[in-house]
Amino acid sequence: MGHADALSRLAAPRFNINRKGRSSRMQMRFFPYELKLQHPFTVASYSRTTTPDVQVEITYDGITGYGEASMPQYLGQTVQSVSSFLQRVDLSQFADPFQLDDILTYVDSLSPHDTAAKAAVDIALHDLVGKLLKAPWYKIWGLNKAKAPSTTFTIGIDTAEMVRQKTRECADRFNILKVKLGRDNDKEMIETIRSVTQLPIAVDVNQGWKDRSMALDMIHWLNEHGIVMVEQPMPKEQKDDIAWITERSPLPIFADEAVQRLSDIKDVEGAYSGINIKLMKCTGMREAWKMLNYARAIGMRVMVGCMTETSCAVSAAAQLSPAVDFADLDGNLLISNDRFRGMQVVKGKITLPDTPGIGLTKL
Repeated sequence: MGHADALSRLAAPRFNINRKGRSSRMQMRFFPYELKLQHPFTVASYSRTTTPDVQVEITYDGITGYGEASMPQYLGQTVQSVSSFLQRVDLSQFADPFQLDDILTYVDSLSPHDTAAKAAVDIALHDLVGKLLKAPWYKIWGLNKAKAPSTTFTIGIDTAEMVRQKTRECADRFNILKVKLGRDNDKEMIETIRSVTQLPIAVDVNQGWKDRSMALDMIHWLNEHGIVMVEQPMPKEQKDDIAWITERSPLPIFADEAVQRLSDIKDVEGAYSGINIKLMKCTGMREAWKMLNYARAIGMRVMVGCMTETSCAVSAAAQLSPAVDFADLDGNLLISNDRFRGMQVVKGKITLPDTPGIGLTKL
């Protein structure tokens, strides 16, 4: 049997059975789904053309909630590890999906890591509960969807010709761009984009700069070229150097790799201006909401981001967007095989549907 066949058998539709042998009212199935990128995606440390993904469906009383686990390389999770984790999840011990806190505390306790797998269950449960309540999550959280910001659109590291082409393709559809930096052609990347558009730009260095003086000089140069924020300029281990930069920077400095979950925020307080929350890193919507409110309480700014994902996980993250300063929710726009229609980008702005749950329509 080939590797793909083995994975298909492992992830075949399965339903939890309680100890008395009766079918649980919550039923979960999952299966692998490879995301195909429209362009090769390059950051400071690697390049890829696909992203592994696992789709999750949880059904209760005839209603289905959708979730997913997207696994970019740096997360260190695989289809095999996600599928193995999901096989261990037993929902039969819970009376109904409204016991979100109990269910997700249990799911989190099953392993110290597996954040993307946990996020898949979390998203599916939130979608299911929202559908049962007949309300989208932004309303359940009391947010005003008119306050959702524009999303950045990401331009990966590439040749000058390809960067110009990608910029031309998106410049008239978005209000802010996001550019990956951290190699030896950072200024060339920005100057190439500036030859096409004067849109505001957020930059993500992905820990690519190593010297703090060089990094600060670069940030001042970026500030002069219309950049509005800098994400993870140096390796997360160099917290003192990052704090030194943040204190002197004309631009806000956001933590990405340095913050995975709620417990990490306290460690970066004072070293960064804000945090980037991603569902695949933090285990899902429940923890993301806690992170957003904690960061606000201690005076930090908040960004919500994504991996390469279908509209499922992107729309789940978008439910938070009316409460953030920056949003990078373009992961679904980078793939060619989306399974859903959900959050839309209209004239560059995140536009949330009133569809219950996380706002999905299955294609």
